[in-house]
Amino acid sequence: MAESTLIIKDEKALAALAARIAPHLKTGDVVTLIGNLGAGKTAFARALINSLSPLPEEVPSPTFTLVQTYDLPALSIWHFDLYRLEEKAMDILELGWDDARHDGVCLVEWPERLGSLLPRDRLEIKIDFHKEKEKMRVVTLRPHGSWVERHQLLAL
Repeated sequence: MAESTLIIKDEKALAALAARIAPHLKTGDVVTLIGNLGAGKTAFARALINSLSPLPEEVPSPTFTLVQTYDLPALSIWHFDLYRLEEKAMDILELGWDDARHDGVCLVEWPERLGSLLPRDRLEIKIDFHKEKEKMRVVTLRPHGSWVERHQLLAL
């Protein structure tokens, strides 16, 4: 499995990374966002969504709503935050998981809560705090399945 690790200097650079990934997304894709609270998962999702939108979108964290949808010109984005779920497949299915997988792109924060619903084909993005600099992040992209070939196209 090809993997890329990048040192991201600030939120602006994180947004630039999201904008580089966005054009490679297609209906049915799943992008998982892994990281501790406050690491930048929602900031990444916000930047990715806004890079695909002709007008600035308000992109709140879906921590309380669990899912937010965005019907953009090129794609529909379903932004899931599963932090409050406890690996209950039925709850995830009730959030529209199957529709999201069929009709749009899924951005999933706390993907470990998907359990057996975690798809084989996905782009995993792990965002870690940098050990020395507060605003910096260490971002690791791990492609799985069909993403391996597309990951090479990202030229990271």
